[in-house]
Amino acid sequence: MTDQSGEPSAGFRTKRLTKKIFLGVLFGLYEFKFFLKILYRYLFKNLHISFIKFETIKGIFVAILYRQRGKNAKRFMHSGMAALTAFGMMIAPIVAQEFPGDSVDPWNTPSPSSVLSASTEDPETTTLISDKVRDKAIEYKVLPGDTVGIIADKFGVSTDTILWQNNLDAKSSIKPGQTLEILPVTGVSHKVSKGDTVYSIAKKYDSSPQAIVDFPYNTFVNDETFELAIGQIIIVPDGVKPSEKPTAPRVRRITPDAGTVVASGAFVWPAGGTISQNFAWYHKGVDIANRAAPNIVAADAGKIVVAGWPDNYGYGNRVVIDHGNGYKTLYGHLSSIYVVSGQTVTRGAAIGKMGSTGRSTGIHLHFEVTNNGVYLNPLNVLR
Repeated sequence: MTDQSGEPSAGFRTKRLTKKIFLGVLFGLYEFKFFLKILYRYLFKNLHISFIKFETIKGIFVAILYRQRGKNAKRFMHSGMAALTAFGMMIAPIVAQEFPGDSVDPWNTPSPSSVLSASTEDPETTTLISDKVRDKAIEYKVLPGDTVGIIADKFGVSTDTILWQNNLDAKSSIKPGQTLEILPVTGVSHKVSKGDTVYSIAKKYDSSPQAIVDFPYNTFVNDETFELAIGQIIIVPDGVKPSEKPTAPRVRRITPDAGTVVASGAFVWPAGGTISQNFAWYHKGVDIANRAAPNIVAADAGKIVVAGWPDNYGYGNRVVIDHGNGYKTLYGHLSSIYVVSGQTVTRGAAIGKMGSTGRSTGIHLHFEVTNNGVYLNPLNVLR
């Protein structure tokens, strides 16, 4: 289309320009597609070659390793076993000391041959009682010659404990083959019923609630309130079966006044009160109860090495005194502390006030004595 001057009209020029742009775009797309195709071929070829080279090198390396496999296996196994044996020998004494109540020297135990010889020379069959700490009652089959007293001595419990647990009395007789239930400690067992608490159970069996809490295999629904679950079995250490008269007299020991020097002249009583719990493998001291919450005094002169509640649990507020001669004493569950770490005190000096902090069921003092790291029964050094 042309106008009067013979030149193409504006509309025609616009259409021709649009057509050229469209053809240019098509050509550009074709060129771009061709470029991508060439790039793909180039990358594929190079990557494929690189992959083949990598696999070839890897195959060579694996073949070398495969040929060398097992070359040092024997040497490695022998040295490894030797290292494990040496490590076991080094930690064995440490591990042995961690088991409460177990003072067996692992290096002085009899050899298997001597044990075998002893058992074959005696034609009679004997029962070996394990020294391992027991967490619950076990069944024991009565042997010829056994009496309740002999069985009690075998298991380290009182005669009354066996009688009460098996519904026997002092006049009852036992026969070979009879099965008896043996508690892990002297005392009684109790099946928790609705409304029972550690306090009501302790009162029922004339024991201490702290003793129930301290027995390590008694569990609680709530460790803060010592809540019990209905139906669970609780061990009551030193408990007495209601309406039963113990065969041995039961004595409540009263301590002398705090600060009184005893016969040994080494230690003084740290507090006055009633001994509510004795020394045991799971309870490394004695508990002295006194509702008046008197002051606690140092059992001997020394230096304060702990004064406070460092772990926010357990002994509660405590004081530990190093007496400088291998002996240390610990005073736990204090309500107040009168001394500071690093301070020196004299025998009989007040160091705190009796209380019920930490894992405690009532006002009392937990008192421990160690000699070069070994726990001692405080009653053996206080009397």
